[in-house]
Amino acid sequence: MAHICGDKPGANRHDVGQTDSQRDDYENLILLCPTHHTLIDRKENEAVYTVEILHAMKAEHEARVLERLDQDPMPTKQDIARAILPLLEENRQSWAQYGPLSELARTQPHNESAHAVWMSERLSVIIPNNRKIAVLLEEHRSLFDADEQGVVAAFFLHVRSYEQWVEDAIPYAAVKRFPMEFDDLIRGLADGGA
Repeated sequence: MAHICGDKPGANRHDVGQTDSQRDDYENLILLCPTHHTLIDRKENEAVYTVEILHAMKAEHEARVLERLDQDPMPTKQDIARAILPLLEENRQSWAQYGPLSELARTQPHNESAHAVWMSERLSVIIPNNRKIAVLLEEHRSLFDADEQGVVAAFFLHVRSYEQWVEDAIPYAAVKRFPMEFDDLIRGLADGGA
């Protein structure tokens, strides 16, 4: 935090006409990194960094920040859940139609074509969707409260272990089963619960 018009007599850009409250008012303050604070407050740079220039710099920076805030509103948990839900549902449909517990797999356990479709679904749908969900959760993890963090962590563990199994790095028995609490959490949030 720096004063545009220096706060003490002899400081750069000090304005004797300012009151103490005007000196410490928001209009006379600017946020600077330590490097630029030192640079701007050097006596030899006073003519370069005038009051007008510093006010313009501050105004330009504030405008850029406001523009970004307008473009990138902070999502809510409901927004995140609504982005995740279609991916979860696509995974669920792949599992229900082709997975090892599907009617197809139970009625035709030795059907190599059906097994090939399941292998393809895992690689082309489930793993990419899990990765997208994980990215969304990681970027917005702070939105979730303490009770929800455990559910989110369980989903991360599922994603990592499932992918390791698909890559033949671990046996199926080591895969963390999909946490149904995660599905419940996402569906509840997407439906408007918070």
